[in-house]
Amino acid sequence: MNKTLDHKLAAIRANPACREFILADAKDPDMALGIASAGRTHPAAPGARYRSMDVLLEEMRAMTASGLVDIMLASTSSMSVLAHRERLFEDNPVTPAIRANDTSDVWITRVADHRRLPSRPFRSSVLHEAQYGSLTAPAEGGPRVNLGLYSITFNNDVEADHRSLEAFRTFRQEAAACGFEYFLEVFAPNVADCGLAPADIPAFVNDSLTRALAGVARAHWPKFLKIPYLGPWAMEELAGYDRELVVGILGGGAGTTYDAFKQLTEAKKYGARVALYGRKIKESEHPLTFVRHLRALADDLITAEEAVRAYHDDLQKLGIPPKRSLADDQVLTAAELSYAVRR
Repeated sequence: MNKTLDHKLAAIRANPACREFILADAKDPDMALGIASAGRTHPAAPGARYRSMDVLLEEMRAMTASGLVDIMLASTSSMSVLAHRERLFEDNPVTPAIRANDTSDVWITRVADHRRLPSRPFRSSVLHEAQYGSLTAPAEGGPRVNLGLYSITFNNDVEADHRSLEAFRTFRQEAAACGFEYFLEVFAPNVADCGLAPADIPAFVNDSLTRALAGVARAHWPKFLKIPYLGPWAMEELAGYDRELVVGILGGGAGTTYDAFKQLTEAKKYGARVALYGRKIKESEHPLTFVRHLRALADDLITAEEAVRAYHDDLQKLGIPPKRSLADDQVLTAAELSYAVRR
């Protein structure tokens, strides 16, 4: 089965001004949250605290079958069920991917506080296991999963950033040895007191990311990048740095529906060609309907303002109560979307 991701990446690299846009659904919260991974039910069910992973797996099956996204990102655990046991992606245009590392700044359990310290590199996943569903089985035939998200968080801390870069080099060597492909995520510093003014964080992220890739042969560059949307000038700067770098955004917190829809259209306007949303999709009232509108926005078929109203209309038709009124859901709360300062 031809994958839409491969087609779109080829089109974007051939013509960076084309309107192709890649959507990814990040269903990997179990790499971060523990028991709370699948989120709460909506509307809240009496006596139910959190949903089960079985529910989240079923949402992944439905999203994959819909063809609305180009990538389904999940944990190696989830992909051992969907990709290896069920072979869900064999006759489907969606590309399966796993979270290839889980640095300490994504250890977000209910009571621990690891994120107060600079990010430490760590990988639960072993690439052969992700590819073939087993640590020990011989590699017969091609891998069923051959794409992963690798994440780095730079903190303006020489020791911490040095450890992160060394771990990235080790990962690249292992990935190259087993033919595993990856896309690269770079977060803003997770430590509040990192010695940088908030206004300097976008430049720090862009510089740290591009400097880290300077020592990498282009044959082993990431398939695309994933960064926080830090404003128009920062996106435009990174997207214009090198035509072989395909730049994407991560969704961040759930926010309002308008936050999510406006973020995608603004990021695309300034050069992003990928959006990977996790919490924004998972915490929506009806993920499939939410992503259907994201797809329409990515394909330039609707405006963000129209999409919010249409989404609420669809929720009403489905008999699903919205978490916010239409008026409240049309409010922009994401500060990075409300300015166009350039540096």
